[in-house]
Amino acid sequence: MPRAFRFGVNMLTIDSGPAWREKCRRAEELGYDVLLVPDHLGWPSPFPALVAAAEATERPRVGTFVLNAGFFNPALLAREVATTDALTGGRLELGLGTGYVKAEHDTAGLPFGTPGQRVDHLERTIGELDRLLGDPEYRPQAVQQPRPPLLIGGNGPRMLRLAARHAEIAAFTGGRQAPGKPEGTLELLPPEKLAASVATYQEYAADRAEPAELNILVQQVLVTDDRRAAAREVAARGIGVDEEQALEVPTLLIGTPAQLAEQLRERRERYGFSYITVLDPFLEAFAPVIEELKGS
Repeated sequence: MPRAFRFGVNMLTIDSGPAWREKCRRAEELGYDVLLVPDHLGWPSPFPALVAAAEATERPRVGTFVLNAGFFNPALLAREVATTDALTGGRLELGLGTGYVKAEHDTAGLPFGTPGQRVDHLERTIGELDRLLGDPEYRPQAVQQPRPPLLIGGNGPRMLRLAARHAEIAAFTGGRQAPGKPEGTLELLPPEKLAASVATYQEYAADRAEPAELNILVQQVLVTDDRRAAAREVAARGIGVDEEQALEVPTLLIGTPAQLAEQLRERRERYGFSYITVLDPFLEAFAPVIEELKGS
């Protein structure tokens, strides 16, 4: 039996405290299961934003999507995680990644390192979080024991192996650095490349006692009666997929709400994606799809 859908929204901006809380309450009202905050300089600071989100709502869980591990000393991160989990009543889901924008590290005066070094640091961070938060004597103590659920986001082989070994949630960004474009400019992976990443992950995860939840970040939700015209327009922007691929790739949803719901059912069957995250500009547009898929 397929895993039930969960729906998250990645919240990118804070205009004011009251506006933030109202947006969080609106997301809860629309049926979102998880309120998420990314981790980039110039954007909201994740942990205080999540505490405020939890205080404004009752049902949704809250999570980082995803923390840049290079910004954090593991011991200090453990304190942030435990405190946030306590203040949110055990609603925290911890998303971790390596970070991919060198300019942010330069601005913060932090080393960026090679891809291998960044994965090494993430692996050390996960080990320290498990050690510290799993210690019954550790203070402050998280509500969820031995630690909050861990989401690891990435697509490279080492990241997929880390996710298979440690994460309760494996997140697939479905993107990569766009060749010849400024650092941090992403393009979409074609469907076959994303399928290959999922297949590699499943190989690494074959010995897990419990299968992980698989997450996909949907970059655009385009509600339309003319799927092909919308796909043609999106492909013309040079985002890494052609018209046919835009109709198939899990990082895009194009069509009527009923068609979007059917696309998610098909992609859950093909890829295993049951935890669907959208960006907050599509908060309202995606809501009818949540209603369509409620309880399935």
